[in-house]
Amino acid sequence: MRSHPFPRVSLYRGTPSESILTLFAALALGWGCACIPKPATNPAVIDPTPPSTGRLTVERIFGGDEFETERFAEIVEFDDGTGFWVAQASGSDSKGKDLVQYFSATGDEEIFVSASQLVPEGKNVPLTIDEFAVSPNRQHVLIFTNTKRVWRKATRGDYWIFDRQNKTLTQLGAEAEPSTLMFAKFSPDGKRVGYVHHNNLYVEELPGGKVLQLTHDGSDEVINGTFDWAYEEEFGKRVGYHFSPDGRQIAYWQLNTSAVGKYHLINTTDTQYPTLKTFAYPKVGTANSACRIGVIDVAGGPTTWMKLPAEASRFYLPHMSWIPGSPSLLIQQLNRRQDRNRLFLADANSGDAREIYLERDDRWLEVRAIDHFLGDQNRFLWLSERDGWQHAYAVDGASGTDVLLTSEAYDVIRIAGVDLGRGLFYFIASPDSPAERYLYRAQLDGTGRAQRVTPENTPGSHHYQLSRNGAWAIHTYSSKKSPPVVELIQLPEHNVVRTLVDNQRLREKLVTIGHRPPELIQLDIGGDVQLDAFRLKPHDFDSTKKYPVFVYLYGEPAGQVVRNSWGGTRDLWLQLLAQRGYLVLAVDNRGTAAPRGRVWRKAAYANIGISTAADQAAAIRVITAWGYVDSTRIAVHGWSGGGSLALNLIFQYPDLFQTCLAVAPVADLRLYDSHYMERYMGPLEQNEQAYIDGSAITHAHRLQGNLLLVHGTGDDNVHYQGTERLINRLIEHNKSFTMMAYPNRAHGIREGENTTVHIRSLLTDYLIAHMPPGGR
Repeated sequence: MRSHPFPRVSLYRGTPSESILTLFAALALGWGCACIPKPATNPAVIDPTPPSTGRLTVERIFGGDEFETERFAEIVEFDDGTGFWVAQASGSDSKGKDLVQYFSATGDEEIFVSASQLVPEGKNVPLTIDEFAVSPNRQHVLIFTNTKRVWRKATRGDYWIFDRQNKTLTQLGAEAEPSTLMFAKFSPDGKRVGYVHHNNLYVEELPGGKVLQLTHDGSDEVINGTFDWAYEEEFGKRVGYHFSPDGRQIAYWQLNTSAVGKYHLINTTDTQYPTLKTFAYPKVGTANSACRIGVIDVAGGPTTWMKLPAEASRFYLPHMSWIPGSPSLLIQQLNRRQDRNRLFLADANSGDAREIYLERDDRWLEVRAIDHFLGDQNRFLWLSERDGWQHAYAVDGASGTDVLLTSEAYDVIRIAGVDLGRGLFYFIASPDSPAERYLYRAQLDGTGRAQRVTPENTPGSHHYQLSRNGAWAIHTYSSKKSPPVVELIQLPEHNVVRTLVDNQRLREKLVTIGHRPPELIQLDIGGDVQLDAFRLKPHDFDSTKKYPVFVYLYGEPAGQVVRNSWGGTRDLWLQLLAQRGYLVLAVDNRGTAAPRGRVWRKAAYANIGISTAADQAAAIRVITAWGYVDSTRIAVHGWSGGGSLALNLIFQYPDLFQTCLAVAPVADLRLYDSHYMERYMGPLEQNEQAYIDGSAITHAHRLQGNLLLVHGTGDDNVHYQGTERLINRLIEHNKSFTMMAYPNRAHGIREGENTTVHIRSLLTDYLIAHMPPGGR
């Protein structure tokens, strides 16, 4: 249940929005159901901004590429530290992309594989490169193409191998149906490629193309080498297998979903008769998938299952990795409450496992992948909140002992990379401002204090993709004022070698619209609690007038809204509202994923929809004291978890909020998935009253203001089921509201021609009609 990313897409180029009367007619007669909408207070002031080159419209923002953010490359793969490869448009063939190798020290570049070499036999255009990988010996290049989306990402498609020595292009699994292979990757010795097909593991030899099926029990319910819906959504797990360091074995996950309840999505529009899409979805308090980890030889044979304690369906296995230079696996086993994380060292040949480390919390634990081993040892970097801050530790996998590496009173947000040669590791932190992100370095032996690496004169958010040896990085910097700048830098001194992207065209475009970045502020809600917020005043701001307030929020532990980073089309939409005459506000309540310490983040435990709503309401009470705020015109908008919180605010605090735009909300917390909801709310059987109190449907009878509900009927994440139940509750209490259902759209509501422009127009028009903009 994540906040919506507001993607930019190129879609329909008609008028950006209909008149309000036409809009309501469409709502009443078209998709979904619409209770009688409340008429606009003053339709004459729908668009007070005179037309000009600076006037933003929904169509300009979402309907084309006028405000497109330039990126260096969609795919960047570092080699051993001397350079990196990118896929970029071919100078000789605009229909394809070359794979180009950049040399970090000199700035030289050369074509590694040309687009003309990626034309399959019998075709006249190169393969589309969605992803690529280079083999360890650099002889082979793996191309992922013809992709199809599985849940959130396009993870199913076709794979091709280009042999640079023989200049041949060969399709993997050539006998398989198109777009059915998943997660192909090279073995460390470069002799094979593994992949998943129909929930079974395969390996294919290089060269020669001999195919060997390793598992044979894959089915709709038994999943080998990848994951079920819940593991992918809530643990970010997709690739479910790893080659051993010597390339001779594969360790893989197997999930059995037979006991999990099946959810059905109905498609009534694409065929003459409805069709069903059925998948395993564990709702709160119901059975989870049974999960285990096995090891199989790349030459085939039986699987050796790791002998972990306890019943497989009562625990999660969110991470597994091979220990470098060792025949052993490091496995994390998380209990269902997600407050105990046990690390096991498992022998790949016998399956014997022993517990080496235990992390615990009286609320919940964030699960982190173990990506950074310290050489050919079983020492690794680990993040823990045990002392109140998320700090870095070096853990010895043999003894289970650890060494604290960062002791300062601030959070290590994530580990960025390791430089073993210099005895350093890099991490992201922001000690002074939860809204920002900077690079720091510290000693791997725990001596000395951490040092900031990001230059001091660059406030904002900094992202780093480090080379494996920690000597180079692709550095991306942005802020609310500045679109991203991408640089190649050399570490450890952060020396800028060259600028790769500067987004100058977009910067110039922002000047023409009179772009005004929001102010980062804090709101004192009492009790020594300061909430981070940003505020964007109307472009025609007059301190003697009172303005309507548009509150944009998320508010759950899975995200943070108040960030000093470039927000793309989302921020431009908020800019549009400020142009029209709204005061835009965003607030992060306690419990959001801000780097403000464990107590701050864990405040949401068993309190989602309760304390989270109370904090947001307290923030509104603070701003109503501002002389230019019209307390009779306050609207709230959120998507997903933000939609849930928006509903709770207009239901629970009808004295503060007059209008609500809720998209894809979880109206009843008991209908969402077990992995997410039980992590933050605890077991249903122990905390059922908290689930009831935190669910918007419980408070629906208190609705007094204007409500727009929006949901996609094909939402596999937050099911349309919950919105339908909320509709029934509102009807039961004779509450007027407006509803828009988007047929077969998923959680992001972006599928289909013109959808993004349509939904943004819908939200904008509804807001203007029911809470007219401008100062009074």
